Amino acid sequence: MSKDFLKGVKDSYDVIVIGSGLAGLTSANILARAGHSVLLLEHHYQLGGMATWFKRQNGHIFDISLHGFPIGMIKSCRKYWTKEIADSIVQLKGIRFENPQFSLQTSFDREDFTRILMEKFQIEPAAVQRFFDVARGMNFYDDQSKSTRELFAEFFPGRSDVVRLLMEPITYANGSTLEDPAITYGIVFSNFMSKGVFTFSGGTDRLVTLMKAEMEKNGVDLRIRSLVEKIEVTPDRKVSGVVVNDKRIGCRTLISNSNLKSTILNLVGREHFDPAFVEETEAVRLNNSSCQVYIALKPGLGFVPQGDLLFHSEHSGFDVQAMLSRNVSSRTFSFYYPDTRPGSDRHLIVSSTNANYADWASLSEPEYQEAKRELCDSTLACLARYVPNIHELVDHIEASTPRTFQHYTRHLQGASFGTKFEGLKVSRDLPQQINGLYHAGSVGIIMSGWLGAVNYGVIVANDVDKLLSLSKG
Repeated sequence: MSKDFLKGVKDSYDVIVIGSGLAGLTSANILARAGHSVLLLEHHYQLGGMATWFKRQNGHIFDISLHGFPIGMIKSCRKYWTKEIADSIVQLKGIRFENPQFSLQTSFDREDFTRILMEKFQIEPAAVQRFFDVARGMNFYDDQSKSTRELFAEFFPGRSDVVRLLMEPITYANGSTLEDPAITYGIVFSNFMSKGVFTFSGGTDRLVTLMKAEMEKNGVDLRIRSLVEKIEVTPDRKVSGVVVNDKRIGCRTLISNSNLKSTILNLVGREHFDPAFVEETEAVRLNNSSCQVYIALKPGLGFVPQGDLLFHSEHSGFDVQAMLSRNVSSRTFSFYYPDTRPGSDRHLIVSSTNANYADWASLSEPEYQEAKRELCDSTLACLARYVPNIHELVDHIEASTPRTFQHYTRHLQGASFGTKFEGLKVSRDLPQQINGLYHAGSVGIIMSGWLGAVNYGVIVANDVDKLLSLSKG
């Protein structure tokens, strides 16, 4: 008989959270800590959403996604998770750029970027200072009509090399383009420029294990392999429960950490919303997805340190469409050394490329497998420029594509970075359509990435706590 993953579940909860990405986990933890009964439902066999990992033969552990985040993650984890989690966040100091326009290494903070812009790119100090100040001063309520392209043209006209330096890492971080609102760039960029790029010592598996223990301590009812089929709504537009694994479970409030559009159009159904809201939802654009190649070296073997993150490109300038093409010309290499997981003797490399779902979705199975093999081969060929004997060192290699991400996360079109900017308004307006129904996740670029997901989980948890407290009062 198959295992009942909902055995012992209660008939109803104060809060049901659908999905265990970092926004969902954070919302669940905060609300349970506040004394509410919380059920978290995850369709996959492990928690984390895009913040996850997998294991392969010979003890290799691969982290999924580029998990560099701003220093603000330390404060958020200390306040909303635990001191142990916050104290495990460490800085990545070796960020490299290798492309036809320039070659450099940086600690990726404001002080070092200021030096590079003035010394290497010969930008006037006053212009650099103004740019950083303007970016730092941006917020969600600012004018949204100015594009990122216009922002750069204002401060660095005709300087495609400067645009590349300032834009390329953010595009890899959350899918931003030059046509997106300038505020979506300024807010994210200034967060990184505060003190640089950070990661989690011990790997994503350790992070999620610590988060799971904290949630269980606070009373969250965690259920894996639990696929929500439907969100139930009453005729007077109040959330009332879910159908999961063919079982109905009631709730007073619900937070979806699933894809925004699939939450509204599929799990709830358009018939429960105002026609204008449905139209607004359908107009929300999905962000692009990613391909990744996971490379493990033979146990005990390594290579000369190459930095932590390497932005490699053969393209003549910054070009988002070229970055998305299956004819790969730009890659980001994440280098994992033994001290990434203290006590390990493993060297691993993850190559990430932005991608279009449509380029992969239409392939037949034989074509798909061949395309993944070609991606692995071309990645090794590129990597050989930095690790010359890489082909002799490799113990395991495999690739993931937008189809992979769609399968495991159920994000529409495998969208690694959620939705474009207009998705944030739809996400925030959801409770006005259906009482007690909320969404938290990767939307609007600003709320993308690990820190954005955690902080959006905090915002939504506070909204839910207020509603529950009012109803109990």
